[in-house]
Amino acid sequence: MIMFILRRCLQAALVLAAVSFVSFAVFRYVGDPVSQMVGVDATAEQREQIRHDLGLDQPFYAQFGRFVAGAVQGNFGLSLKQGRPVGELMRERVPATLELSFVSGALAVLVGVPLGVVSAIWRRSWLARAAMALSLLGISLPTFFIGVVLILVFGVEAGWLPSFGRGETVALGNGWSTGLLTLDGWRHLLLPAITLALFQLALIIRLVRGEMLEVLRSDFIHFARARGLSSFSIYFRHALRNALVPVVTIIGLQLGSIIAFALVTETVFQWPGMGLLFAQAVAFADVPVMAAYLCLIALVFVTINLAVDLLYLLIDPRVRSKI
Repeated sequence: MIMFILRRCLQAALVLAAVSFVSFAVFRYVGDPVSQMVGVDATAEQREQIRHDLGLDQPFYAQFGRFVAGAVQGNFGLSLKQGRPVGELMRERVPATLELSFVSGALAVLVGVPLGVVSAIWRRSWLARAAMALSLLGISLPTFFIGVVLILVFGVEAGWLPSFGRGETVALGNGWSTGLLTLDGWRHLLLPAITLALFQLALIIRLVRGEMLEVLRSDFIHFARARGLSSFSIYFRHALRNALVPVVTIIGLQLGSIIAFALVTETVFQWPGMGLLFAQAVAFADVPVMAAYLCLIALVFVTINLAVDLLYLLIDPRVRSKI
């Protein structure tokens, strides 16, 4: 078990190193931040002085080495746009992104898994047909379009829910804040959470349904029926547990995807999270912010992958025997 965890941690470190190198190398060519920082009347000498002050005139290996040395200590340098430490900007935005992501992920799992099970067990029921129609809708429509439609229907026409911002928040200390403790925070959270969750919900419904149908055709399920076990025991104790192994993998990866690709939803709803910060950094060619964002997303993915691997050990005893 310990060697298994150590191998996974080593792989995670290699992935983070590769992502840091690629992101830092690519983002050097997205634009010139100096042109965004000075006016059109700036002289060439002034531009070169700013470039020297920012260290942008140094060779690539020197810039990357400085970035890695700081990143190991949690220091990603200064934002070229705001002139503030990138770590400070990230800490301000992380609570909003995690809040939106985990609510969206919980919504997708809590609704998607039961609907997937129902769609597999009672395939001809109206609820199963509605679930499959919902899954088709969620997979077919792009996220930004879903967000715009929800804003139009519930924010503009009905006026029930706000369509931008995070609403009222409560400070929890150490720079952490949450809107989950206020009614206004929940009202602001509902539309972006539903928008972000719909694609994941559709995927989980289809995956759970497919895995359940496959397991229900297995010999051990026929044997359980022959033994006279109750339908509840067959469906939820035996079939669902065996169907959850690939589902856990996808749910884990999708949770990372929700955090990584929340930037579209955050941009549509002007949600003050890391995704919106990244979108603004791209427009300004703010390389430290963009590189720090990708490194943080890579860290999220490798952490979730490690957690999924450990969940395998709890769900499927056959995995433990192979370690």
